[in-house]
Amino acid sequence: MIGETLDENDDFGSEKQGSSRELPVVKLDLIRVATQNFSEENKLGEGGFGPVYKGTLTNGIAIAIKRLSRTLGQGLKEFKNEVVLIARLQHRNLVRLLGCCLEGNEALLIYEFMPNKSLDFFLFDSRENEILDWRQCLHIIKGIAKGILYLHGDSRLRIIHRDLKASNVLLDKDMNPKISDFGMAKMFSGNQ
Repeated sequence: MIGETLDENDDFGSEKQGSSRELPVVKLDLIRVATQNFSEENKLGEGGFGPVYKGTLTNGIAIAIKRLSRTLGQGLKEFKNEVVLIARLQHRNLVRLLGCCLEGNEALLIYEFMPNKSLDFFLFDSRENEILDWRQCLHIIKGIAKGILYLHGDSRLRIIHRDLKASNVLLDKDMNPKISDFGMAKMFSGNQ
């Protein structure tokens, strides 16, 4: 699965890859197999970035793939921003970026799969919101706060998310919240 490395200074306009930072580059063929060639039944949803698909690797590991056509200028800027920022961040309340793919006309981000979807699914679906009792809500609120505290003050980078909403809080199998979608995030120096 791991190929070349991704250079954060790459302009994403070419297939050139550098080696200043390690981020697994995944071959498009592997992703096509994992998603059954981006089939509709594997489509999880659609965001501003583009469609998101569920994939299953040959070893059985489930992944989520954000897909962007490289012809979209604004989306490409958000793609680069997300790769540069989230690849450097590690916290249990942030979604983990596992790799990326830049082949042909495809720009893809590969994430850990969150089986319980996003927080908005539980908040706005009357059948699902009954699952969220006060204890579970408090657990999710604390997790989101810990993730934001890490971004704003505890990480080596100072990052403001700028798009925190229920649909950008994903829930793992144990209902632990993970902040996602760093396409609009902005990095600041320590005293800004």
